[in-house]
Amino acid sequence: MLSDKYSSLLMLGDGTTYKGWSFCKEVNSFGEIVFNTGMTGYQEIITDPSYFSQIVIFTYPELGNTGVNIQDSESNSIYIKGIVAKNISLNSSNWRSSTSLKNYILMKQIPHIFGIDTRALTRHLRDKGVMKGYISSDLMPIIDLNKNFSLNIDLVKQVTSLKSYMHKRLSQVNNQFYKYLNQNIKNFHNTHVNIVVLDFGTKSNILLRLISYGCDVYVLPAISNYQTIKMYKPDGILLSNGPGDPSKIYYSINTIKKLVKYSKIPIFGICMGHQLLSLALGATTFKLKFGHRGLNHPSGLNKYSEITSQNHGFAVSKNLITQSNFIKVTHFNLNDITLGGILHNSKPIFSVQYHPEASPGPHDSDYLFKIFIELANIIKYG
Repeated sequence: MLSDKYSSLLMLGDGTTYKGWSFCKEVNSFGEIVFNTGMTGYQEIITDPSYFSQIVIFTYPELGNTGVNIQDSESNSIYIKGIVAKNISLNSSNWRSSTSLKNYILMKQIPHIFGIDTRALTRHLRDKGVMKGYISSDLMPIIDLNKNFSLNIDLVKQVTSLKSYMHKRLSQVNNQFYKYLNQNIKNFHNTHVNIVVLDFGTKSNILLRLISYGCDVYVLPAISNYQTIKMYKPDGILLSNGPGDPSKIYYSINTIKKLVKYSKIPIFGICMGHQLLSLALGATTFKLKFGHRGLNHPSGLNKYSEITSQNHGFAVSKNLITQSNFIKVTHFNLNDITLGGILHNSKPIFSVQYHPEASPGPHDSDYLFKIFIELANIIKYG
């Protein structure tokens, strides 16, 4: 009903303004305006720590058809700064749904605006690049945007866990989504490997994949140093995803350098973890014009391609990596030939720029978890 909607504004950092609607009478939120091209996965995006400080444009024109459930969240918190949509369905139809997206937005007080021509808005950002912006009930001077929101900060410290915690091994993961993925990994439950996850903003599904393989999983804050990590006697170390500029995370880069130099522990980097590992190996990173955020990015090499889920605004520069004599490139993003994956030539260390644990899919690269656990077993048991 029209009485349930209130006029709202979306303003970009270049002064471009879009008019729309909100379910809330008052809304005010600042963030980096980015877009995601996935046709599904809005619940996972809303709860993904990698989207911290960002207002997300959903290019798929209809959000909320399947509602929201209790299984699919990537964390227990809301990390995005706003939702921009063409339309938000008032009703949901799915056997797993526990509430509608509208009710979820109101319950969690998520800033939002809908009724926007998201196709035109996305084309604008592809042309001009991602930028600061805000959702508000009232038009504010552009100076307020620069005063209230800065991108030049360490975002990882704001999303990482404050203390270490443990996930114990499970004989069976109670999640219908992973039923078919787990059919071929029963043998791994007879092993006992300790995996340390350095939490730069880790997603629940990364931890779930490790648990599915029978691992004991220890999640450590991003600020954990080399000595602290070694105390957990890890058989493998996973460097998680996370938000923001990887070059700001200098403390973790220094820790990863020590892990690479002084230990023989297998290391697996995902997204932010890939960038931090690359920085520790001597590479540099740069900000992409409008980032990679979607579920259908082709990644591969030499006529081989996997369809991958991606979510990042920075990428690793290729120049130092491709010239290195101890690092092999395993994947490129085949849309723009940015670096997609690396492998150390002499150590059990590898990383990818995409998300092999993707939920929703695709699952072409889920095998990377199996490789990681196999490496941990080989190093531990010989």
